[in-house]
Amino acid sequence: MTSSSMTDIVISGAGMVGAALACALAPSGVRIQLLEQRPGSLQQWLAEADAAMTLGRHDARVSALNLASVQLLTSLFAWSGVQARRAAAYTDMEVWDGEGSGRIHFSADALHENCLGYIVENSVILAALHEQLNRFDNVELISDVSLRQLSAPDTDGHRELVLSNGRRIETRLLVGADGAESLTRQLSGIGATEWDYGHHAIVTTVHTEQSHADTCWQRFTEDGPLALLPLAAKNDRTLSIVWSTSPEHAASLMALDEADFCTALGRAFEHRLGRIEGCDERRSIVLRQRHAHRYAETGLALVGDAAHTIHPLAGQGVNLGFMDAAALAEVLLAAKARGESWTDEAVLRRFQRQRRSANLTMAAAMEGFRRLFAPRPPVVRLLRSCGMNLTDRLEPLKQHLVLQAMGLSGERPALAWRPTI
Repeated sequence: MTSSSMTDIVISGAGMVGAALACALAPSGVRIQLLEQRPGSLQQWLAEADAAMTLGRHDARVSALNLASVQLLTSLFAWSGVQARRAAAYTDMEVWDGEGSGRIHFSADALHENCLGYIVENSVILAALHEQLNRFDNVELISDVSLRQLSAPDTDGHRELVLSNGRRIETRLLVGADGAESLTRQLSGIGATEWDYGHHAIVTTVHTEQSHADTCWQRFTEDGPLALLPLAAKNDRTLSIVWSTSPEHAASLMALDEADFCTALGRAFEHRLGRIEGCDERRSIVLRQRHAHRYAETGLALVGDAAHTIHPLAGQGVNLGFMDAAALAEVLLAAKARGESWTDEAVLRRFQRQRRSANLTMAAAMEGFRRLFAPRPPVVRLLRSCGMNLTDRLEPLKQHLVLQAMGLSGERPALAWRPTI
């Protein structure tokens, strides 16, 4: 191979998952290059994010961070940066069947926890992670570029990348963290199973007449789930919405003016928080499920949305991605300590074994929920409501479900474990 530079790890994608992986690996001293299509520098991105907050703007894209993800960000010294900006802890979750009488209520008090999780704007999470990356001299950001070509591994397992600006890089390991339409996955020839959910998600920030009461609210409508998520602890009437519905309904909602959209939203939400008094700019996002046929091969790994995407109805997408990043970092650092080659497929398959089954299980659960709450005959809706109400009364089952959602049950990487006192 001929190339202009050689590095230990190239991470394609400087978003939340790619940045978290870089933060986890950087303290070991390995040379990391981050590729990002967005132009600018870490300092510029930080300044833009903080300026938007100063002006009172909210990011339409938010994440429901479970406690395992919060612990990961704490381990990466990024959680303090999130809290210094804006994060809304939620203590309760109210879920109900809009086409029946079923209801489930989850509470942090029942688990002796301070909260169930946090709703955080994606731009805030990114700013906190980029702030940490800015501390490391061994991390280089190459912005305003994308992958154009990717070689097969050579005899040492190294790969050569050709970037959109013509630059060539040789790397010992390439990690695809470049989102659902991952060029890394496509150029590597790794296939993916995918299908359209038949849903578009409308996301925006809204302002309600009544307080959100530190509660995540979710109503299952005949067209799809509608979630209102507490967004700002200092202004308890500001929430983020994720309204998953049919493409036709989404298009009609996007065509409404602000007043009519707020009226439609209030009606769909059954006015649980009074009037919807205003909303920010709306975005509509096509929802598809994808799962890569494999996460790893010689000299290459996939994490986050590059490996899998799921329906946002339980808000688990970014949590799965963060656990991917933590698991891959753990595997790589353990291999480095043993003197093993990171390019070895056998090493990278350890990461795949840890994460693929967990991600497939969550994807199957989300697909099951989506189908359960699809339009059904009256007798099925009645049984569905009875099942929800029964689950609400069975505390052990309810606690099992919420502990899984909080990331506090099952196996997880060491970076995501809370220290014991």
